[in-house]
Amino acid sequence: MANGQWFPPDWPERIRALTDGTLTPVAPKRAATVMLLKDAGSGPVVHMLRRRASMAFAGGAYAYPGGGVDPRDDDRHVRWAGPPRAWWAARLGVDETAAQAIVCAAVRETYEEAGVLLAGPAPDSVVGDTTGDDWEADRAALVARETSFAEFLDRRGLVLRSDLLGAWTRWITPEFEPRRYDTWFFVAALPEGQRTRNASTEADRTVWIRPADAAASYDEGELLMMPPTIATLRQLLPYGTAAEALAAAPARDLTPVLARARLVDGEVELSWPGHDEFTKHIPAGGGPA
Repeated sequence: MANGQWFPPDWPERIRALTDGTLTPVAPKRAATVMLLKDAGSGPVVHMLRRRASMAFAGGAYAYPGGGVDPRDDDRHVRWAGPPRAWWAARLGVDETAAQAIVCAAVRETYEEAGVLLAGPAPDSVVGDTTGDDWEADRAALVARETSFAEFLDRRGLVLRSDLLGAWTRWITPEFEPRRYDTWFFVAALPEGQRTRNASTEADRTVWIRPADAAASYDEGELLMMPPTIATLRQLLPYGTAAEALAAAPARDLTPVLARARLVDGEVELSWPGHDEFTKHIPAGGGPA
């Protein structure tokens, strides 16, 4: 039975164009995504959303809240709790302004797409219920990019809780894709008093699901996922609580994972280093095998 690996029909043609030098890769944009966890009776569950089938990128696939970095968050002052920007810069492999913007993107996208805000009025607090009309107006303004996340935090007098995030892994969209992202994956626990909701216009369904159940549904071909999504789900399997996963994050390797396409005996071999389960062989003139 085929699994649920996302494989667009135009990939073989684009991969061949990359290998023969007729396709020039586009530069990836910075992005962040968050695996939001909460504890359930049988262990942690993760919040996932299903992207609308009409979406140009990964339509129908299950993913986590996430999206692109807003460059307006690079250098504006942000009230900050947790490890300093210099620590995050070293952890993420970027400079301090980029580190701030990436962390802001992770927190902003979680708020935009799940209604959960990792920020509070003080360095040791988080906001409570964010479902009121005033909060929704602010969330909509963020989605529309009418305001930056840094501006939103400043106007609300909120402190960004970077200590509630753990950097987990980093994946870069393959060079043959027309839309490319350099994405940092984070883990976070659902703050007490807050609840998720499907706040995203890009998703038609959201679920809380055990990583093992989501991985099993992928293996059975029931849930469609991109390689980094199923890979990170499998990486969560050893942890019995959300706190355990967060505690493990600082030691994780953030070397970027980038797909490699090469010619092998007349076939194109597509592989993701360190993730053999995603390897595909594409015969001349055919689809993946």
